[in-house]
Amino acid sequence: MMRTAVFLIVFLLVAAALPARDLEMYVVDTEGGKALLIISPSGQSMLLDAGFPGYNGRDTGRIVEAARAAGVKQFDYLVVTHYDLDHVANVPDTVSRIPARVFVDHGPTADSNPRSRKTVEAYEQLAAKAKRLSVKPGDRIPIKGLDVLVVASAGEKLAAPLKGAGAPNAFCASVEPRKWPRGNEDVSENAMSIGLLFTYGNFRMLDLADLTWNKELALMCPNNPIGAVDLFMVSHHGMDISNSPALVHALQPRVAIMNNGPKKGGAPGGWQSVRSSPGLEDLWQLHYSIPGGPQANSPEEFIANLEGGEDGKWIRVSARKDGSFTVTNGRTGTPKTYKRRK
Repeated sequence: MMRTAVFLIVFLLVAAALPARDLEMYVVDTEGGKALLIISPSGQSMLLDAGFPGYNGRDTGRIVEAARAAGVKQFDYLVVTHYDLDHVANVPDTVSRIPARVFVDHGPTADSNPRSRKTVEAYEQLAAKAKRLSVKPGDRIPIKGLDVLVVASAGEKLAAPLKGAGAPNAFCASVEPRKWPRGNEDVSENAMSIGLLFTYGNFRMLDLADLTWNKELALMCPNNPIGAVDLFMVSHHGMDISNSPALVHALQPRVAIMNNGPKKGGAPGGWQSVRSSPGLEDLWQLHYSIPGGPQANSPEEFIANLEGGEDGKWIRVSARKDGSFTVTNGRTGTPKTYKRRK
């Protein structure tokens, strides 16, 4: 009995002395789609979306490569933020290579297009063979070692501000709602996007997928229910029908990462909104934007895939409990560390 007690005390002391594991993220290059691999400090994993189908399995291969680098053999959670082609259509091929334990989505689709409906049905048939969660704002995805809060889903938003948040949002006054010249974006699949706030100790990251401008205003105005974040995954590939200053400027991110493609995303209004956000230190891009040109793009050290170069390079983020984090360019292997927010 004494020997067991001594062993337990030694084990606890050793465990307490070990450094806490980082929160790891791989922003995978799907050339204007979305695939974000997250590994909790507990070792559990989550994949947000799976990029484009086709292209000879291009995006599946890149997701598998990132998973292998992270030591991931199954996805504990696979989150489909919404049912657009570049987010959900490649899920079946991806899970044929790496299985998923739990599928997470926003529920029924808002898209009545027959072609889109077939894609959704393929996903639903797959999810029916495993465990499926349809989440609403205020829900938490129970991944161990990480707090993952749903702040938007199926066109709805948080009902109440988070602890310490809820102050008036001064950036709302200068931002007008949008009128859509074509289809009504406010009822599109983009507007139904699942938005997630990730918290690990003092580190906070927000990813709203493709949430649109007016839904951002509904979430953030007149009061800011979220507060400030350290890292912002730029919404909607950097499109300017998202990324309202009422959202981005109120979040005051230190770093932003844009999952754009060489010719998709990175619209001038999106760039301007992110770059002018108070306190922003750096904007990282998955791709050099050809339409953006030299004046709009970040310096090359902050771009994972350059024009004319080899594609498929990721951006990796390692976040620590004290709020500090490191962003690494997968093309160069060069890291940049950001100290914790004071």
